Amino acid sequence: MSANRYGFIAFLLAIAVAFYIQGWQEPVWKEQRFLYETVTDEAGNHFYLEDGEKHQIDTLVDYADSPLNQASLDNNSESRPDSQWVKDGENIVQLKPGFHFGIWSLLPAFIAIILCLTTREPIAALLGGVIVAGVMLGRFDITDDILLNSLASDSAAYIVLLYLWLLGGLLGVWSKTGAAQAFASFMTEHFVRGPKSAKFVTWLLGVVFFQGGTVSTVLVGTTVKPLADKAGVSHEELSYIVDSTASPIALVLAFNAWPAYVQALIFVPGVAFLATDEARINFFFSSIPFSFYGVLAVIGTLLLCFNITWHTGGHMRKAHRRAAETGQLDEPGAKPMSAKELHEPKIPKGFSPSALEFVVPMILLIAIAVLTFVFLGTPKVNWAFGVALVVASAMAMWRGLTLDDLMDGLGNGFKGVVVASVVLVLAVTLGSLSKQTGGGLYLVELLGERIPFWVLPVCLQLITMVIAFSTGTSWGTYAIAFPLAMPLAWVVADHNALQGAEVFMMICFAAVLNGSVYGDQCSPISDTTILSSMTTGCDMMDHVKTQIVPATMTAALAGVLWTLCALIFT
Repeated sequence: MSANRYGFIAFLLAIAVAFYIQGWQEPVWKEQRFLYETVTDEAGNHFYLEDGEKHQIDTLVDYADSPLNQASLDNNSESRPDSQWVKDGENIVQLKPGFHFGIWSLLPAFIAIILCLTTREPIAALLGGVIVAGVMLGRFDITDDILLNSLASDSAAYIVLLYLWLLGGLLGVWSKTGAAQAFASFMTEHFVRGPKSAKFVTWLLGVVFFQGGTVSTVLVGTTVKPLADKAGVSHEELSYIVDSTASPIALVLAFNAWPAYVQALIFVPGVAFLATDEARINFFFSSIPFSFYGVLAVIGTLLLCFNITWHTGGHMRKAHRRAAETGQLDEPGAKPMSAKELHEPKIPKGFSPSALEFVVPMILLIAIAVLTFVFLGTPKVNWAFGVALVVASAMAMWRGLTLDDLMDGLGNGFKGVVVASVVLVLAVTLGSLSKQTGGGLYLVELLGERIPFWVLPVCLQLITMVIAFSTGTSWGTYAIAFPLAMPLAWVVADHNALQGAEVFMMICFAAVLNGSVYGDQCSPISDTTILSSMTTGCDMMDHVKTQIVPATMTAALAGVLWTLCALIFT
């Protein structure tokens, strides 16, 4: 029986189970707390601050009287508002009801991963997961209730604008003018002497672009692919270096948006060193020495640059030998995430390619991304790619490219990334649905409070690895796990009367932070996995298959180090 048939049978079984869950499985309701910075004016009116804006809290009730507290939810109250502001002691928090279906909450993400592995078709796999989640939630009109709503979201619009129009257009212009190949030739002649130096340049750029996530992945992958192809680096090695320096380096060189986002999730009532925004950001930076996975992942990719492959697994070594001995950058039968139009440039007759047409837009792209982060607090990647596309197009036409040829290049670029853009939209949709089915809530609840303190960091690591792998998002995992994991760590530290409670909290914090990055990095439905494959021209499942071995070895070593630190420092 073929793998596709096994996948189809698994999908049918998942649909049957989803109908059972929807009709007969009672959800388990859980209280969810959302903490904001709140202020009270002289008249006694309460406000909360979000994204720098002040919003009034119209109604505030005592926690004990709220239908959204855990006791009320346990009584299966039928009247549940979507959210409610409550006063719990001295704290003002927002309560929202959440639910899970036990282990069945993991079904949508599980079937998507199974279909990815059996069919090697990410669109079919993600769509299968979306359909299963829709049935579980009773939203049977998949097109209108789920897909159209998702396409109308800010996340989907951002993906279409940035990755389809701007990134695709820029790659198409460079392909049409031969600018990327001219840059690769220049770098090869002056700096790159072979696969080792090409991989080292890739690693170095990954460290320099320490903003993390999709920003680093797109910038590095787009820049290095031409020169790495010319140097004969296998696409599996290239996509691994790009992916494994993107988010891991953001944990170590955390001068980016990560601390500001994470600090809002780690408030624990009664814990002085987590009481204010500034204190929580300081806590983030103080915990960096415990980000063992991030440090080891970056070191592991550096070793690969110099062909030290003992830690990379058989698939990566096979890819390295294939590229070195045969010149084939992809596994036979591979299906790269970007189209051949971007790999086989058709330069118009009489047009002379110039490396400057690649270098100038790329410098502007990087400069705008970095400067907007410095002055505005967040990198405006869409501005950066928009300016780069306009400048690249203007330079090409100034040097003699006709409008027809430019539009042909743009069209080829759009075609080259349209599949990856669809995959990204579906991945965002499935991640949102997985959160709604309660998979993350269920996994964190498994821990409970009866656990030896030295086991907790690894348990948190494993739980967040599974959540992020299942949902394809590290930041989404943070939103699920941190509000539950940090109070749990404090309770465990207090119960065991640990002398180094703050250090223990840092270790647990780092385990959640790094475990989420591992799961996101290795997940076949993660945006960084997809973008690493797309920008380097690698088959996505080949990237997943080769990356998961060194990443898992790194995560295992990090888990050992967290356990030792918990025993030694507390």
